[in-house]
Amino acid sequence: MDKNTRTFVNVLAQYVRTAVTVIVSLFITRLVLHALGKSDYGLFMLVGGVVTMLGFLTNAMIVTTQRHLSFYYGKSNKSRVSSIFSNSLFTHIGLGILLFLLLISIMPFLFSDSHKFLNIDAERMDVAKYVYFFSAAGLFVTFITAPFKGMLMAHENIVFISVVEVCDAFLKLVLVLIMTSTKADQLLFYSIILFLVQLLNLLAFSLFANYKYEECILFPKLKYLRINEIKRIFNFAGWTVYSYGCNVFRNQGLNFVYNHFFGTIINAANGLATQVSNSIAFLAQSVLNAFSPRVIKAEGEGDRQAMLRLAAATSKISFLLLSMFAIPLCFEMNGVMNFWLKNQLVPENAVFFSRCVVIASIFDQLTIGLGVANQAIGKIRNYSLVMGTAKIMVVVFAAILLHKGYDVRITMYIYIIIECISAVFRLVYMHLTANLSILEYSKNVFKKCILPTVTLVSVCSLCMLLPDFTYRFCITISSAIIADMLIVYNFGLEKSEKVVFMNLIKRKR
Repeated sequence: MDKNTRTFVNVLAQYVRTAVTVIVSLFITRLVLHALGKSDYGLFMLVGGVVTMLGFLTNAMIVTTQRHLSFYYGKSNKSRVSSIFSNSLFTHIGLGILLFLLLISIMPFLFSDSHKFLNIDAERMDVAKYVYFFSAAGLFVTFITAPFKGMLMAHENIVFISVVEVCDAFLKLVLVLIMTSTKADQLLFYSIILFLVQLLNLLAFSLFANYKYEECILFPKLKYLRINEIKRIFNFAGWTVYSYGCNVFRNQGLNFVYNHFFGTIINAANGLATQVSNSIAFLAQSVLNAFSPRVIKAEGEGDRQAMLRLAAATSKISFLLLSMFAIPLCFEMNGVMNFWLKNQLVPENAVFFSRCVVIASIFDQLTIGLGVANQAIGKIRNYSLVMGTAKIMVVVFAAILLHKGYDVRITMYIYIIIECISAVFRLVYMHLTANLSILEYSKNVFKKCILPTVTLVSVCSLCMLLPDFTYRFCITISSAIIADMLIVYNFGLEKSEKVVFMNLIKRKR
């Protein structure tokens, strides 16, 4: 399989994985909520949330490992790849142990009757502690899984990752169905389920990577330990963690600001918008996972211009695939929300907030590939400082404006504006640091995205002229997608990209 076909297959695999896991996850959530009840489900979200909030650290470490492995695969330096993987594994094990011990050490404070940090009923306190313990243990397991997943991504074996993650979703579904029929404490049972699935993921990724790739060593010896290598990994990971952490802080910070000024009702609206944003982020990440190994390998091979072309293609395809669903969703957000939440349950401002985060995500995709290009080059400090700090400023501006008495909707306008500024910053930054041609990028990305966007907006606008009924959103979304696919194929794709697509269709036939 050639590189272009593999990339296309990887994008398709990630999209199928995203669709399946989102649908199964929604069904699992309904089953778990019914089985646990509102009280125990809330307890799980509260106690488990203390740990899962740190999940962004795992994503940052996967990105770090994959970047270094892909870079030296590009240089065809397998001995260096082995050294990076071994030291990355040492780093993850060490950090995982420290983080686990830290989380366990603060348990007395979190669950103390005197501090009342977590407001938990006395009769559920013991179960809450077990939930917390298994959540912390699960975080440790995902930390150790990161280097193996990074190895698979560096080899562009996205299909295997997608298969494991789909199996993960269905395994959870089966175990949750078993849980609903057991007489054991179902909250404790559910916590154990999640831990066991994470453990099985570790086994699947580690054993397959060890079998498939000789550079992957399950139990590296201490003689492979290189302090300089670990320092390099830590330096890159530190700024990556800062970027991911700023994103988490923005989302949680807005929640606190809204709660301070308006109470919990508006938190429900923002919570729904966050769920919509997370679903959009899954789609965007699918493209990045498929393209980033190739972008980084091109830089490792010393071909800067090929790397920049691939980064531009990443942005274009990410925008085209995301906007295909996102733009119709913006038009029909009210109908989708009412169908999902049964009309009377839709909180005020939920539709507006959700539209805004989707619009912000669409603008972000226009230069998203340049973030991967910057990772490939490896100079991420200044980039992370500007991009990460910009996200934090959303919270700062929101607090100031709401304090001055402005309407809450202005915070979402600030959210969109800062995302647009950040997208432009990527373009200027890569022009200054990597000699990216802004004119060439505009021709290959912006120009190719105009007609598909106009088509989507036009078709959706026409569909909105239809009478408003329950399932109108199905007509709008399906009509827009069909029209967009035709335009994208004829005007949005390069000739070489069309050849890859048609060859793959012929091969499947």
